[in-house]
Amino acid sequence: MPKYQILVLNQISQVGLRRFPHEVYQVGKEAAKPDGILVRSADMHAMPIPDSVAAIGRAGAGTNNIPVKAMSARGVPVFNAPGANANAVKELVLAGMLIAARNLAPAMRFVEGLAGESEALAKKVEDGKKQFAGIELPHHTLGVIGLGKIGSLIADVAIKLGMNVLGYDPEITVDAAWSLPSQVRKAHSIEEVLRASHFITLHVPLLDLTRNLINAKNLEQVRPGAILLNFSREEIVDAKAVAAALEAKRLKNYVTDFPSAALASRHGVIAMPHLGASTREAEDNCAVMVVDQVREFLEHGNVQNAVNFPDMTMQREAPYRIAVANANVPNMVGQISSAVARAGLNIHNMLNRSKGEMAYTLVDVDSAVSEALIAEVRAIRGVLGVRYLPAPA
Repeated sequence: MPKYQILVLNQISQVGLRRFPHEVYQVGKEAAKPDGILVRSADMHAMPIPDSVAAIGRAGAGTNNIPVKAMSARGVPVFNAPGANANAVKELVLAGMLIAARNLAPAMRFVEGLAGESEALAKKVEDGKKQFAGIELPHHTLGVIGLGKIGSLIADVAIKLGMNVLGYDPEITVDAAWSLPSQVRKAHSIEEVLRASHFITLHVPLLDLTRNLINAKNLEQVRPGAILLNFSREEIVDAKAVAAALEAKRLKNYVTDFPSAALASRHGVIAMPHLGASTREAEDNCAVMVVDQVREFLEHGNVQNAVNFPDMTMQREAPYRIAVANANVPNMVGQISSAVARAGLNIHNMLNRSKGEMAYTLVDVDSAVSEALIAEVRAIRGVLGVRYLPAPA
């Protein structure tokens, strides 16, 4: 009988799901006591999440549809797949730039409305095409706000197309900085990017700090006739402020992957139906990445790309492992160590890391662990969850 049950809430790529060994995992859309949940877009906020759930995997980047705070309080990591859809988003952003630069959306609507015999049709095409004359990308400036995996890829392709690139990201990681093309010029503020750029593309997560990041105040700084692209999250941009900027012709176009009622049918808006990760390759990549992460956590307690847990991997050097999720408070490691010592067990290896208010501890011991010890550790004030993970036979 399989050891783990995985509940699947959406259509997840079979390329990823096949990475769950069938002799160890039962995977499906029904599970009485799931150990893990895989999700794409399903809203989990109103969903009763069983106490048996030890991990949630989002086959994508954003986790707004998952009650992350509530899961943290239960000691449950929420995994995502950052960068797995980066190439798909990069290609769509490039398409959006070209659609806006060459006025392709209104041009195609114009052609769709044409009728007549060949000669008359040809004349209408020739007479009408001049109204759709556009610009080429080389020598224009692209401002990239957010220089993670997607932002870096877009910066790279823009440079290869002959564009100047101005980047802004006060939270840039060391890894992202290493992958960023050297030709990217550093901006010191969003306003600097808006003033200098012909195209501005947004690639930041939706947080309290980034909600309405582009707003009425800073849109006053935008270069007249600029093109704003949002393939990040709808709420990053204040829709009313964008509508006003389009009306005042401060913005030429707003290209977005998030249609909204506030901007529906408005002149200058080019909206797509949330196609960013809608490629076969991206769906496969996201599923593979998140399945591997959930498996590694369930089987070994290791954590990679959890939005609410610190990244932590500890190679097994002893057959018996305890995984403890706890509040990031003083003396937690000491209390766990003392409980293990009182049980007469030798600690072979131990690792503890924290992320904000959450901490996580892995303890490898040389002998089998009793239920009494697990209960004692679970009773420590501040412990949110304990799992015993003996090495697979």
